[in-house]
This record gives sequence, C-alpha cells and structure tokens, in this order.
Amino acid sequence: MGRAFEIRRGAKEKRWDKMSKLFPKLATAITMAAKEGGDDPESNAKLRGAIATAKNENMPKDNISKAIERATAKDIASFAEINYEGKGPHGVLLWVECATDNNTRTFSNIRTIFNKSGGSLMNSGGLEFMFTRKSVIAFKKTESLDLDDVELSLIDHGLEELDADGDEVVAYGEFTSFGTLSKACDDMGLEVTKSGLERIPNNTAEFTDTQIDEIVEMIDKLEDDADVLSVYTNIS
Repeated sequence: MGRAFEIRRGAKEKRWDKMSKLFPKLATAITMAAKEGGDDPESNAKLRGAIATAKNENMPKDNISKAIERATAKDIASFAEINYEGKGPHGVLLWVECATDNNTRTFSNIRTIFNKSGGSLMNSGGLEFMFTRKSVIAFKKTESLDLDDVELSLIDHGLEELDADGDEVVAYGEFTSFGTLSKACDDMGLEVTKSGLERIPNNTAEFTDTQIDEIVEMIDKLEDDADVLSVYTNIS
C-alpha cells in the first residue's frame, strides 16, 4: 500500500486509541457532574464545563446525552470521586483524581503504578497545602476579542488571573467562584473550550529532560487507568 498509507493508518490508530481512552473519562466526568448538581447545564456550572470540554474533544452528542442520562441510573449510585496523593520519580508531587465504583480495585491499581515507577503514595491530605483548587476556564482568542475588556468584566465575577497563550486564553479564579465565572464567560459569548476545577501547585519544581521523561512515563500509566480522571503535578 506504500509508506504514505502506513503513516495515515498509524495516525488514525493513534487517534482511535486516544478516543477509546478519553471518551469514557469525559463521559464519567459528565455523569458525575450531573449526579452531583442535576442534569440541567444551565443551572449546573460543573456539568456545563464538562460538556464544553467533551465537545472540544469532538465527543459525539449522543455520547454526551447518554452520559447525562446515566446520572440517574441505579448502577451509578455506587460511583464516587476519590483522590490519591503521592510522590513520583525524582520527588515530583502528584495529585490523582479518580471516579470509581470499586475503591479496592482503584487503590490497588494506583499503588502498583506508584510503586513500579519509583514513587510512593502519601496519606490523604498530605499534599493539601501544596495544591490549590482553582476554577479554570479556557476559551478561544479571536481577533475581535479585547482581552482588557474581558479581564475587567470577569474580575467582577471572581477572576484572579487571565493568561493568553497563542489562540487560547485561560481564566483562573477561586474555587468558590466557578459558577459565577463560568456564567459570566457564557454571557459574554466566549467560545469556551475547557471548563472545570483543577489543582494548581502553589510552588513548582524544575526537572531535567531525562527526569521529565521518566515522570511523563508514570503519568501516562496513571492516565491509561480507566478510573483516573485527572493527574496534577508540581512540574514547573
């Protein structure tokens, strides 16, 4: 078939592999948000953000609808969010957010990854003061967008920092301001690509390229686990 065909097939397989792992996680995030705050995105900012993130990853509408509907299913009642904290290779700090219906399975999987990667789990709350939970909303930067006006408008709704990088702008706010900040972005007609609550490190650390490679290898293993939703680090 030729080299060009092999490259195209390889790219498609890589994309399919990514979607096969990403879509279930996005669906779980949507379901958990709907379970927590109701199935109406208009009144549930967390759900609205999860849907925006899923759409930006080209998740089909049917998948999104099914994920919302599943929030009322009997089998979802046993699903719970759980966090794991620990140190990875070279002392990197790791905060792992999971959603699971089997704590024993998830704990065993996460512990195995930490141990095999030269890391170790810490007691719950061990990194509580090393990371701060923030509202994080990303939106597209357009030529007609006046960032100064956007910043001034969002400050009244809990904005702490606005970071523009290329064609994307990221708004950071207090954890408690997520609902009002999210609604303000929607009211301004901003094209939101990602919206949610994230763990931001209070202090970051520098690592060599070789160390980063080893850390990323561990993060990849964590993110490959079906129960893991997000992984946060203190990498600079």
